[in-house]
Amino acid sequence: MDAVEDIKSRLTIEDVVGDYVELKRAGRNFKGLSPFNAERSPSFMVSPEKQIWHDFSSGKGGNMFSFVMEMEGVDFKGALDILARKAGLDLSLYGRGDSKVRERKDKALEALELATKYYQQSLLGQQTALDYVLKKRGFNRQILTSFRLGYSPNSGAALSDFLHKRGFNAEIIMLAGLGSTSARGPYDMFRGRIMVPLMDGQGAVIGFTARLLEDDPNAPKYINTPQTLLYDKSRHVFGLHLAKDAIRTAGFAVVVEGNLDVVSTHQAGYANVVATAGTAITQSHLKTVNRFTNDIRLCFDQDRAGIAAAERAISVAQAAGTKLSIITIPDGKDPDELVRKDPAAWEKAIHEPQYAIDWLIERYTDMYDLKTAHGKRIFSDVLLGTVAKLEDQVEQDHYLLKLAEITEVSESAIRTKLQIFKGEKQSPLRKSKHQVEMVTSDLTLYEDQLLSLAVTYSVTRRFLQTETGRLVFATPERQRVYEYLEANPHVSFAETIPEDLKDVEDYVKILLFKAEELYGAFDANERLRELRDLVHRLTTEYQKQQKKDLSVLIREAEEAGDDTKVAELLNQFNTLLKKE
Repeated sequence: MDAVEDIKSRLTIEDVVGDYVELKRAGRNFKGLSPFNAERSPSFMVSPEKQIWHDFSSGKGGNMFSFVMEMEGVDFKGALDILARKAGLDLSLYGRGDSKVRERKDKALEALELATKYYQQSLLGQQTALDYVLKKRGFNRQILTSFRLGYSPNSGAALSDFLHKRGFNAEIIMLAGLGSTSARGPYDMFRGRIMVPLMDGQGAVIGFTARLLEDDPNAPKYINTPQTLLYDKSRHVFGLHLAKDAIRTAGFAVVVEGNLDVVSTHQAGYANVVATAGTAITQSHLKTVNRFTNDIRLCFDQDRAGIAAAERAISVAQAAGTKLSIITIPDGKDPDELVRKDPAAWEKAIHEPQYAIDWLIERYTDMYDLKTAHGKRIFSDVLLGTVAKLEDQVEQDHYLLKLAEITEVSESAIRTKLQIFKGEKQSPLRKSKHQVEMVTSDLTLYEDQLLSLAVTYSVTRRFLQTETGRLVFATPERQRVYEYLEANPHVSFAETIPEDLKDVEDYVKILLFKAEELYGAFDANERLRELRDLVHRLTTEYQKQQKKDLSVLIREAEEAGDDTKVAELLNQFNTLLKKE
């Protein structure tokens, strides 16, 4: 690979052209007004699939480099400099005499290809590994060949020794993400694992996902190639080299969490399925798949992590011009299990997805008590954060009306609250700037202090229950950690972050840091007293906020002349007063 190929691997044509021309999705392509001629009807087209542009009004066209040359009036070298900066590449590494960069990448690719063949051969000679893939996972030999599955021997440096004998030094082995070195010498990155090659869009191996063959509670079930010059998990889409044609034919792509889910679904005849590294969908992932379709259907777990992933993906999809929907699998099965046991149910599920925001609304409707003012407040908080990011005004209006209907409050109240998320002027009937800051600073500060104690010192978790029931936190990630602690009261965070909280790992690390700084010098009794005080303080603040919310709703009901609603709200208000 040279600088041109590296730039193309990091940027898309719509990335580049979009800096100069306002593009709008037109089927599988983008359309905009010609930057070369004054026109009212757009005749400028960009093809993500082919990575080209064409201006029908002037007849000009080409790739991203020719476009920058036209727009900036530079030669190819000038365009190369501009695009390298945009891609975050240092061209000096590719400069005169440094063909070594390309040579090192080519050698790393050779090493990865040879390692893949080595792992494939090792699989054939290891009966336990063969039984796992053929019997337990139900893969046939054809699919093993298509995805090039293999096995890494459970020994220290078997692959490294093999590669050394074939002329690959330790630097190249490390560059490829296949091994490392210690005082004792080189050792293999992957040992005793089923090996799933990660391939680029053309089928070249750039890394591996490795699944532990024999479960070990002290070892992670899956490990991936680390970030290398060849592999970037934020950009890589697993299985795309085998899925491209099927995605074009089907008109949509299914994105699942697990690489082995992709293998199973392809074996069952559903070749338009791909995966990302976990649930962290990036704009690069979506743009890569967008080259073949803008209809992307996520099939993630329906738990908190899946909900959080959907929330993140919605805003990313908006920027990428993607139609995003969610596939719900019955009975909580994963794609691998469902497609093997009930292919008809899988067929039905992937053809009846739910538009992402509608799916999100349903999940949160089930999660919060919408008969209470506080439940309505939290519900509207989490969803308006997403709705506020919608770029299409008609779509945004649709969901504002829907939220008003679900929460049974006025449309004007929902629209006013939306301004909080847009940073605009507040209505006098809504929270003042000071009140908003209290909710997002003081209240969340208390929440973080409480959670830091509970995460770090498991003995404090028995005081998380309150007389009024479960606590409700201001943001989904805080609520997520709290509910995980409720469900796992004895789990320790001392050694590692639990797998179920990996998507909020940075936040958990902040909590652990806070506890160390704030409560490291406290004894056990002082920590317990601190946590009880925080629970009491938060409960009091929540009740205050509920009364404020109810006061607003009572005023709105009075102005609307709805006496029945006023009486109902007053009853809720009086119930809160009795709890004080």
